[in-house]
Amino acid sequence: MSHPALDADKLRAFLLDQGVEVAGELTVDLISGGKSNLTFGVSDGRSHWVVRRPPTGGLTPSAHDMNREWAVTHALQGTDVPVAATVAVDTDGEVLGAPFTVVEYVDGLVVRSGEDLDALSDEDVTRNCDALISTLISLHAVDYASVGLESFGRPEGFAGRQVKLWARQWGHVKTRELADVDRLVAALSERVPAQSRHAIVHGDFRVDNTILAKGDPGVVRAVVDWEMSTLGDPITDIALMCVYRTPVFDSVLGFAAAWTSERYPSADAIASRYAELAGIDLGDWDFYLALANLKLGVIAEGITHRALAGASSGDGAERAAEVTGEFIAAGLRQLG
Repeated sequence: MSHPALDADKLRAFLLDQGVEVAGELTVDLISGGKSNLTFGVSDGRSHWVVRRPPTGGLTPSAHDMNREWAVTHALQGTDVPVAATVAVDTDGEVLGAPFTVVEYVDGLVVRSGEDLDALSDEDVTRNCDALISTLISLHAVDYASVGLESFGRPEGFAGRQVKLWARQWGHVKTRELADVDRLVAALSERVPAQSRHAIVHGDFRVDNTILAKGDPGVVRAVVDWEMSTLGDPITDIALMCVYRTPVFDSVLGFAAAWTSERYPSADAIASRYAELAGIDLGDWDFYLALANLKLGVIAEGITHRALAGASSGDGAERAAEVTGEFIAAGLRQLG
């Protein structure tokens, strides 16, 4: 059985051509998709894989880079960073009309909604948060040159380029004019840190972008959703992780998220724990939080932009942009 965005017969032929053993016909099930990349569970009755490809409409440049996702997950095999085993990649999109990746299915627990979180005890939640922080620290500690990622990005000047990137993305996805976006971009541009650390950054790190061990949410079995990863300033990762805790983020996702729950430690506590365990100073933390708010404001706008272009995944995608202004305002407040 196929899906409009994933032809099972074409995928099967591709896997066989790549030397992957396929026992029989493939079944395809959509796991999630629409706001980010589409994620499918694929099985031949014996083996189980996960296929990811970009959404089918309303794309923004660089936001759904499957080749980037493949490069980093392939390079991280064998490191302390838990990732799914990589299987195959179509880098040019000839098979399905868009690039896609295939990885082995990781059986585990995904905590996405508040209801998912209800199944965990308070001790589970605490241990899970520590595991997430430790996993992010492990990623930032990887010697990217030693795993062949020295050309994965340009870490010098990363924070300043991020300000410009998200300003450009705003130009691609805005559904109306918001003067405060220009104000925030200008304020951030004047406050870019002169010095920063260099590391692999995930670019979208929070609990629902991980797969946890069944029965033990204090163990991260795999980090997923790597399409925003690059080489850059690791503090941007922890800042975004913290801003994702904002309750209004529920309006972006279209449901009550686990990560926005009050049961997790506060953003300040998470940041302090990261700094303590990593043994570092967070530098101009207000700058990083403001930048994260700019990014989330543009992401919210982009979800609505894609919905208006006919690529809505439901769950209130058409209304996500209603909270863009709240993120932008929060960023301005952060900079005083």
